[in-house]
Amino acid sequence: MSTDAVNARREYDNSGREEQAALTRRRILDAAHRVVVRNGYVATTMVAIAKEARVSRETVYKAFRSKPELIKQVYDVALVGDEEPIPLRDRAAYRAMVEDPGADGKLRRYAAIVREIYHRLGPLLGVLLIAARSGEPELLGFLEQTDRESLQGARHVAELVAASGALRPGLDQAHAADIVWALRAPEMHYLLTTVRGWSAPEYERWLAKALVDALI
Repeated sequence: MSTDAVNARREYDNSGREEQAALTRRRILDAAHRVVVRNGYVATTMVAIAKEARVSRETVYKAFRSKPELIKQVYDVALVGDEEPIPLRDRAAYRAMVEDPGADGKLRRYAAIVREIYHRLGPLLGVLLIAARSGEPELLGFLEQTDRESLQGARHVAELVAASGALRPGLDQAHAADIVWALRAPEMHYLLTTVRGWSAPEYERWLAKALVDALI
């Protein structure tokens, strides 16, 4: 067999192994999502996740070094909907919001984005927030990071509205960001959709109107 043929065969084999590794990783992520929603964060173990994914405990640790790292990856995938390394700001819906010429349109598009995020996260976010806010030490970093990311997103929305010249007179950009952050908070979503039983479209309409009324 020629050297070129051997090299081609090796490339093919590597591709196959990479594909299998990606499939295994996805199985573990899906299994971890199911287990943590079913059992709660504290009761979830890497052994339970391995059993659910039908892989060895060693395989889980090889793909994800610790339970907090694995659960953060589960959260990140649910947040954007896939494992592609594309930040939320570079996604089509977010770009459409940025490019919308009107502040009203930007805020309504943002409300739709928030609705989709909560739809994808489902009960996972509630489970993690309950554990984190109750003082679970493994999730303190997760809580700080998600709060920081949420505030960064709110600040960007407030910046877009301010740049359009539509910000309500007397309302500065910093306070506008705080308002966005508070209105789209997961606790508010939980109260309206779970406690009060609002549908997702009702929540989106409310959030859009609340943002428009408060900011412009």
